[in-house]
Amino acid sequence: MAKAYNFAVCYAAPLEGNGLPDSIAGRPVARIQTGVGPVNAAYAVTRFLMENSVGCLVVCGVGGAYPGSGLETGAVVCADSETYGDLGADSRDGFLDMQALGFPVIGGANPLFNRLPLDLFPVARRVPFVTCATCTGTDAKAAALVARTGGAVESMEGAAVVHVARLMGVKVGEVRGISNAVGNRDRAAWRLEEAAAAARAAVVNWIEEHGETSGC
Repeated sequence: MAKAYNFAVCYAAPLEGNGLPDSIAGRPVARIQTGVGPVNAAYAVTRFLMENSVGCLVVCGVGGAYPGSGLETGAVVCADSETYGDLGADSRDGFLDMQALGFPVIGGANPLFNRLPLDLFPVARRVPFVTCATCTGTDAKAAALVARTGGAVESMEGAAVVHVARLMGVKVGEVRGISNAVGNRDRAAWRLEEAAAAARAAVVNWIEEHGETSGC
């Protein structure tokens, strides 16, 4: 049976969503565990939105900070925009994004290509996010992505969720706690639990303080 929610919070893995309440400040909150990666995220969110009424959708999770972003492990930021970092084609002259290829990901009078806008900004610090199906694991690749996208934070699901929300006319935002620096892979330096907890706390705080004025 379809239900109505002021807010839905989606997250990829249990670590990111554990502890989220199903009601905040008297408003029902749906929790959507999508699974890892853009296909899982798009499928789970599409299915939920087809079966339920949602006022606002918020992505909550962890992310890596690109070099030059100025973000430290433990920081919490929200997405000013989301960009598909690896959607396009390679060539001898470099990477070709969807605009270069002539294929919008969302058509219409104002087509959208790799970069997608958001509607909700739950924390004060807003930076450009990038979504890659393959996590970046070298300094060279990180530098190349920054040069190409201008991104500050990387994840594996964000753009897919924003894409679905845009197509279905649902307001969307994204909050991530920084768990690691993006570059040469050093799992011992990751702080996943701390970053996930910080992101959850920020989302709950935003709903508590701004739920009535968010238009959700």
